[in-house]
Amino acid sequence: MNLRDLVYGLYARRVEGRLDHAQVPKHIGVILDGNRRWAKASGGTAEQGHKAGASKIQELLGWCAETDVEVVTLWMLSTDNLDRPEGELVPLLGIIENAVRDLAADGRWRVHHVGTLDLLPARTQSVLKEAEQATDGIDGILVNVAVGYGGRQEIADAVRSLLLEHADKGTSFEELAEIVDVEHISEHLYTRGQPDPDLVIRTSGEQRLSGFMLWQSAHSEYYFCEVFWPAFRKVDFLRALRDYAARHRRYGT
Repeated sequence: MNLRDLVYGLYARRVEGRLDHAQVPKHIGVILDGNRRWAKASGGTAEQGHKAGASKIQELLGWCAETDVEVVTLWMLSTDNLDRPEGELVPLLGIIENAVRDLAADGRWRVHHVGTLDLLPARTQSVLKEAEQATDGIDGILVNVAVGYGGRQEIADAVRSLLLEHADKGTSFEELAEIVDVEHISEHLYTRGQPDPDLVIRTSGEQRLSGFMLWQSAHSEYYFCEVFWPAFRKVDFLRALRDYAARHRRYGT
């Protein structure tokens, strides 16, 4: 361990020691951004960046477990990412599949896919389904893996599901228009039954949501971190929690 690591370790313990666990967010959404830029800065390839980013996930979940976080949503692949060149997309999907298998094999996390399965290759769909089934009974952190996810797509899918449900019941469009409200749509989101994210963290210095959990993040707090995702450290995570705890959440009141 070099001097820099020692200093960071001491600082992280200091921040953690002052952390009020009663103020820790129960649901954290994380936009895992900056893999390719981290690799470029290191002289590596995009694939190496994605692999480094995938290896960081278990570290993050370990920190979440230590601080009593209950739900974590990881944005691993957006619907826009599906338009990337095949030479990058195919290895990226393989890395994501391996990461999801590792999450399921760990035995501590309950894995849930959020996204549109039909947009993904059959092999990726199978990995996501198997991970969800294998971890269904685990009483640990609920880990939403957002793969093939887009916020607008989620809302469109929720409305479609709502319409189909009421079509099966014989509800007319006029009757549905009279009764539909926010809760009706929420019940058809990918995260139905879960608490909305209290805190959304985005790495790499970008200060935008890019469509991440558009519906659920209406009252979320945001934390934008300058470091690229593969370089994200425990001290960065603790700073985000400290920043969150210092805010007064008013929910529009």
